[in-house]
Amino acid sequence: MSKHPAFGPNPWLQTSWDWRAAGNFIGGGVGVGLLVVSALLAAPGEGAALFSNWLLLLSLALIGLGLLCVWLEIGRPLRALHVFFNPRTSWMSRESLVALLLFPAGLLALLNVAGLLWVTGALALLFLYCQSRMLPATKGIPAWRSPRLTALMFSTGLCEGCGVFVLLGHWHGGVSSAAQALFLVLLVARLAIYWRYRASVESNLAPSARAALNQAARTLLLGGTIAPLLLLLAANVVGTNGTDFLLALAGAGAAFSGANFKYALITRASFNQGFALTQLPVRGVRSGP
Repeated sequence: MSKHPAFGPNPWLQTSWDWRAAGNFIGGGVGVGLLVVSALLAAPGEGAALFSNWLLLLSLALIGLGLLCVWLEIGRPLRALHVFFNPRTSWMSRESLVALLLFPAGLLALLNVAGLLWVTGALALLFLYCQSRMLPATKGIPAWRSPRLTALMFSTGLCEGCGVFVLLGHWHGGVSSAAQALFLVLLVARLAIYWRYRASVESNLAPSARAALNQAARTLLLGGTIAPLLLLLAANVVGTNGTDFLLALAGAGAAFSGANFKYALITRASFNQGFALTQLPVRGVRSGP
């Protein structure tokens, strides 16, 4: 018999994944988004100038930090090798195998090996896709099992990474109009995908899970979408004075709100559906036909 105090027909908060699991989704999403957005904005022949090596190194470090969080979550760290043994059915195994290719490709890209920047970007997108499929595969948690969560996790990773790119704009030569346009599109797309996700899970959420997602949604809407959009507008109105500061605030809001949503989703909204008991036994009463 389980010792969990809430074990029974009522939903209970899962305890298998905690802040360290959230750290993997946060670090992986931000790292991949930063890497891919930076690579997209590096024009052919100008990669060395626009795509600074330190941005690539930061991207890989964030992805690695996320994976380190998962490793720390394992009670016996040497068992982490088992994650590579089941790629046929496990998205976590696939994520780990892609990571084995991603980091060497990224290091070669740091050495300016021709074509490796685009290979690294493609592997990063594949890594984020595998990561985005992990939560929907958990069928016992209503807030996770919606297929629309895959698109949300993928889009918010790109949006958070673009936010960090904008946040650091002053240190990599400024944020171009193309970068601002991409940032705007990702902000709007993330919010639209979020509301589609919420519509798909709303009827099955436990009250506490709904409250946690509602709180994260307010941050996503106000601090992660409306405020960055207004700051983008202000940055284009005021001209050069103060532009970097306004853009930095917009990028920080987009990145923080996405990370906050993931943390809430994994640690506070992850209520199990409980048992579906259509008939409870009663002492002294015969059950069945």
